[in-house]
Amino acid sequence: MAFEPLASDFYGFENLLTDREKSFLTDLRAHLETEVKPLVNEYWERAEFPMSIIPGIHKAGVIGLGDAETQAFENSAVFRGWVALELSRVDASVSTYVGVQNGLAFGSIALTGSDEQRAKWLPKMASGETIGAFGLTEPLSGSDSAQGLRTVATRDGDNWVLNGSKRWIGNATFSDITVIWARSAEDNQVKGFIVPTSTPGYTATKIEGKQSLRMVQNADITLENVVVPESLRLQNANSFKDTAKVLRQTRAEVAWAAVGVSVGAYEAALKYARERIQFGKPIASHQLIQDLLVKCMGNITASIALCVRVSAMLDAGEQSDEHSALAKAFTTSRMRETVAYAREILGGNGIVLEYDVARFFADAEALYSYEGTREMNTLIVGRALTGHAAFV
Repeated sequence: MAFEPLASDFYGFENLLTDREKSFLTDLRAHLETEVKPLVNEYWERAEFPMSIIPGIHKAGVIGLGDAETQAFENSAVFRGWVALELSRVDASVSTYVGVQNGLAFGSIALTGSDEQRAKWLPKMASGETIGAFGLTEPLSGSDSAQGLRTVATRDGDNWVLNGSKRWIGNATFSDITVIWARSAEDNQVKGFIVPTSTPGYTATKIEGKQSLRMVQNADITLENVVVPESLRLQNANSFKDTAKVLRQTRAEVAWAAVGVSVGAYEAALKYARERIQFGKPIASHQLIQDLLVKCMGNITASIALCVRVSAMLDAGEQSDEHSALAKAFTTSRMRETVAYAREILGGNGIVLEYDVARFFADAEALYSYEGTREMNTLIVGRALTGHAAFV
């Protein structure tokens, strides 16, 4: 099957990819369109995750693309960004499943685990044999995780005992392991632990009543005297600076995912505008509708350009926290505008699930907040610009 660039890639950024990367995206796009997209509205409304799609997602090869031990071929961070865009262009919950499994859980072990831990866990996570979750956020600690983490890890001989709670943990109702970040009682530094979810004292309870990312199975986690051996402590995670390495990498991919949500909403709105007849002609021929579509395209194009550059900087080893923070803050803000424009184009039908835009509109709110709020990412960039921290 020949590669066809997205019509919403107005400036042709996909032409920067290699032929092999384009071929991968072509296969992934076909799989998502036929095997995933037909299910998402039903499961979104039911607030359930379609577990049947997990084997196909892993077989498609999207987990472990950035790691030398599991990637199928040499590829760029720019390409991995396009993968995130393709996933969220179909559904943001599916993209979030991959982001948690691949970027956060897999990424924690890849970036801060020992060679032995990488060898044991990464192939299993890439294949889907082991599903992971990432436990950082807490009921009373979100934006201030660097300083306000309350979950405590106490050394007890060759073991660690974890006590505390986590909130908003994606995949956690069905994960096999959860990477738990806790503050050491010994040195007050944040450390990471691979916690099998079958461990006594570990409890995950689904968060009900969400109106965004309804397919994602977020959970509250309770840790009551959870005993974890030293062999499951991430051996190269010795402070929050190491946690931040994971977040720096995933934050850029969330920026790409935000572009994907914008693209999905725009494509649905464009299709509707071409088909919806009012006053004897398609509404796509009306000036005000075209104005909204052009605003969507402007947001998407600017966001792709920013994401391509920040991912290229990651490939070159030049990306810093402020670069990924600006990407996340900017693209999610433009996403929020774009999904609103798309909903406006559909009029009353914009709140009906069958036209897809309502789902993108609702899901955008979660992406706007997770992996660092716009305000926190703005302050990271502001500190870089001025040399002054203004967090408190």
